[in-house]
Amino acid sequence: MAKDKANGILIHVILIVVAFVMIVPFLWMFLTAFKTIGEATSINPFVIFPSSWKLDSFLNVWKNYNFLVLYKNTLLMIFFRVVCAVLTATMAGYAFGRMNFPGKNIAFSLVMIQMMVPAQIFIIPQYVMVSKLGLLNTLFALVFPGVVTAFGTFLLKTSFQGLPKDMEEAAMVDGCNYGQRFLLVMAPLTRSAMVSLGIFTAVFAFKDLMWPMIVCSEASTTTLSAALAKMQGQFSSNYPELMAAALMACLPMIIIYVIFQKQFVEGIATSGGKL
Repeated sequence: MAKDKANGILIHVILIVVAFVMIVPFLWMFLTAFKTIGEATSINPFVIFPSSWKLDSFLNVWKNYNFLVLYKNTLLMIFFRVVCAVLTATMAGYAFGRMNFPGKNIAFSLVMIQMMVPAQIFIIPQYVMVSKLGLLNTLFALVFPGVVTAFGTFLLKTSFQGLPKDMEEAAMVDGCNYGQRFLLVMAPLTRSAMVSLGIFTAVFAFKDLMWPMIVCSEASTTTLSAALAKMQGQFSSNYPELMAAALMACLPMIIIYVIFQKQFVEGIATSGGKL
């Protein structure tokens, strides 16, 4: 009994230390946002807290960068990428997991090959396609790479394969066609997998940097990540303003996490993955 209690205390101490180490960068970002440039770049290791808590960095960033437009572009990109990824992956996963058709194994092999290839390889052909369509600096350009997802197809295929055949066979006896069996019987049973895919898609879309910088060069169409990257100067940077902008950029994902915290935990636990 005493040994179990000691092990429990040790585990909690380790978890607290790890949590503290992980939260230090966020605390440093928060404190730096309220410092002056001199305090932020000071080599004195004891300059941790700002001498006076000022909002100048936040006001300057809000004035010089249209954060309302950045928020709108980023949230719309996340929303449409999640909707498109979940929709296409669910239909493709059902087709690969529950249906038999000519060329099924070859088609799924192509999906698996796409997962093995670095995503950067597809940037040039995707850019050419968007450019030829004349849709650069548009919302469609931001959403385009996330319309389909090889990972989501694989995840949903695995989820559909794990469902019992009896339910689908019962639906067939009741006279349901493929569409009815998919929409009314099978798809609702893969809710956890769809939530997991939506979480991964939202996080990856929020962190996407290279693609928005390539296809959306105008300030009115870019996203939060690309705007933050452009704030970094070549020879010098205003670190308080940069940290203030980073703190403001984190707000959408923090709010989304607070609202959908239960779904986040269930989705990650169900998929067995990590962000």
